[in-house]
Amino acid sequence: MAFSRLPILLALAFSSLSFVLSHSNRDMWFQVFFPPNMCPINAKANTFYGIMFDAGSTGTRIHIYTFVQKSPENLPELEGEIFESVKPGLSAYADQPQKGAETVKRLLDTAIDAVPPHLWKTTPVVLKATAGLRLLSEEKAQALLLEVREVFEESPFLVPEDSVSIMDGSYEGILAWITVNFLTGQLSGQNQHTVGTLDLGGASTQITFLPRFEETLKETPGDFLTSFEMFNSTYKLYTHSYLGFGLKAARLATLGALNMEAVDGQMFRSSCLPKQLEAEWHFGGVKYQYGGNKEDYEQGGVLEVKDFERKAKEVCDNMERYNSASPFLCMDLTYITALLKEGFGFRDNTLLQLTKKVNNIETSWTLGATFHLLQSLGITY
Repeated sequence: MAFSRLPILLALAFSSLSFVLSHSNRDMWFQVFFPPNMCPINAKANTFYGIMFDAGSTGTRIHIYTFVQKSPENLPELEGEIFESVKPGLSAYADQPQKGAETVKRLLDTAIDAVPPHLWKTTPVVLKATAGLRLLSEEKAQALLLEVREVFEESPFLVPEDSVSIMDGSYEGILAWITVNFLTGQLSGQNQHTVGTLDLGGASTQITFLPRFEETLKETPGDFLTSFEMFNSTYKLYTHSYLGFGLKAARLATLGALNMEAVDGQMFRSSCLPKQLEAEWHFGGVKYQYGGNKEDYEQGGVLEVKDFERKAKEVCDNMERYNSASPFLCMDLTYITALLKEGFGFRDNTLLQLTKKVNNIETSWTLGATFHLLQSLGITY
């Protein structure tokens, strides 16, 4: 797929996987994601807001976006973002759904303070859950979502029909692509010089890009391609989510704990951890005890794939220096190197741009999701 010539923006967001039933027609997936059966709202208002919750496996985050649309001919301008988060994620409250919903309510209070009261009724609020809730049983996941829905219904904001749901990983990749390319100015006019995105989450990893070559389209499986229209342009993207290849799922696999129920007193060991280390790690509401094998020993920047391999060797050869502050560093860097080289097939000299924010805005899928939400509700063009 000529990856070496593709500009890549690697967003190490460390969020988790998501899930929803795929629509049989991938060209129509946004109609399932954001139902169109809402009454249009007056689109003449210059300033409007959107509230998007990202309910990940390690925490819940609220993104409050402020937009200004000066004319129907121009893209809406993003004036700013208010971002807050709480830990742990909703999945940690699998047996206490009301307590989990309370964490969402506390974040929602931030939005009540941020959005002018006269715009509350026209400001939509949506929560999309990712990996944490997918790992739960359907009964427990739905109980959490029901409690969150009640919190939304009691708020002064606009609550769309499908305001609380679990999101599929491939949609997460598409929406993150929209966010990054909007923030970097690649969606203005008919500009097709977009950047590809890699999103390394907790339970999955996504790759999304706009293919440049007809050969790529011919060789790509049909379910890896999706088309959609946005801002008066049509985009046909390559996108795929690899379940079980997220960073934290890789940790569990390396420790031999993936798909296993942690038992009190059970210790998971790996030679990819400092030799004398013994500690606890909480993920997805489960406590894991882990340690080294005693018998056998946010600013970002531009770098090459080989830099990950070089740093992995440096860290793994000196693990005693990272015993407590960053115990997973050797394991994580080794996995990222293998994922980029053996998984995606990137060359050693492929350039990667690591970033968490663009123009002080988080490179999260949530902005892309908010754009489509507002578009489906008739709030923006």
